[in-house]
Amino acid sequence: MRTFEEGEYVVYPSHGVGVVKGFEQEEISGVKLNTVVISFDKDKMVVKLPLNGSSVSRVRRLCSRKEMQEAIDCLRSPTKVKKMMWSRRAQEYENKINSGIPMSIAQVVRDLHRTATQPEHSYSERQIYQEALDRLIKEYAAVAKIDEKEASAYLEKVLTAA
Repeated sequence: MRTFEEGEYVVYPSHGVGVVKGFEQEEISGVKLNTVVISFDKDKMVVKLPLNGSSVSRVRRLCSRKEMQEAIDCLRSPTKVKKMMWSRRAQEYENKINSGIPMSIAQVVRDLHRTATQPEHSYSERQIYQEALDRLIKEYAAVAKIDEKEASAYLEKVLTAA
């Protein structure tokens, strides 16, 4: 069973970075469950996960500075867009984002980033790109202990320099 501390930043793969707000005991259908309460402020969402359930096992601590640096280095590498139908690529990108793994999320950002001289994204590409970028910004900000504006500016600088 994972143990978390109140106030600790954690990553729930399908929602991104959240903060442990505390622990509560819930009674559901006569069964008492100990839960961890995680708040995702930007989404104005609170999730309560049973501490002995499989969903809490997917929650992880923030990545290390080394892992985050590897993800940032990935942003500097050449784009690797596969020649396949958009619907299939979109599904792969969604799976990478929902994995919660910074390197996978960085690959999506790298592959969907457009410079000023490149053609505009389709609506769905922009949506996926923005979701991946937001997730990467949040985790980078938490790992680097800076605000999201600074993290966004830094990552944008890395992307435009690549």
